[in-house]
Parts: sequence; C-alpha cells; structure tokens
Amino acid sequence: MLTDFKKIFDRYRESILYLFFGGATFVVSVVTYSIFSAYLHWTYTVSYVLSWFLAVLFAYLTNRIWVFQSKVTDAKGLFREIWQFYLARIVTGIIGWFILAFGVQVLHQNDLLWNGIQNIFVIISNYVLSKLYIFKKIEE
Repeated sequence: MLTDFKKIFDRYRESILYLFFGGATFVVSVVTYSIFSAYLHWTYTVSYVLSWFLAVLFAYLTNRIWVFQSKVTDAKGLFREIWQFYLARIVTGIIGWFILAFGVQVLHQNDLLWNGIQNIFVIISNYVLSKLYIFKKIEE
C-alpha cells in the first residue's frame, strides 16, 4: 500500500505539491486578509494588496524550491524567473482585485466570501502560467 502511494505521488508529484502549496498560499492570503480587514479594519483594497504581496512571496519560494524545482542559478535566469513570476502575479492579482471589487461594490456581498472566490481563480491561473511559461523545463 505504501509503495502504491509512492507511485501515485511520484507520478503526480508536481500537481500534488502545487495543490498543497496553493492551499497553503490560499491560507496565507485569507488569514492575512482577514487580519487586515476584520481585525485592523483596513479597507478591502489595502487589505487585498498587503495580503497579496505576502501570498506571492510565499508562493514564489515554495514554487521555485519544491513544486517546479527550478534549476536556474545564474543571475540573468534568476532575474527572468522572478520578473515573470511577479508579472504574472500582478496580472492575476489585478484580475483578482476586480473580482473582489465586483462582489463587494456591485453585488454588495461579503468581502471575505469574494476574497475566497477570487483566490480560487488566481491559484488556477497562476498554475497554468507557472507550468507553461515561468518554470518551464529547459532542455539541457
């Protein structure tokens, strides 16, 4: 049974780790957003931007090290990787903010609910961008 689990894990390692760390990133985002919004009573925009920044930092480190196991070590390649990662997160972050603002401003619903909804969109979009573009395997 343990060997079956190992085979499944080895086969789907990247996806399993991305889901795990995506879930952890979701937790970082939601918890920090909740602290900033519900406890510190900051506006949803300030709460979103700060929670987004902390979640992206966490996501970059975990994606680079454990999920995609980036082998980039030269300064130029590292800069390109970081730039692409953050640029993708900025784009999905802005779209996420629009989803949040739509739920709060247009539909007049709970900001914590819409923060969760936009996070699901952002996590899926970020996986696709990371897999296909940012951390793509370079043929040696």
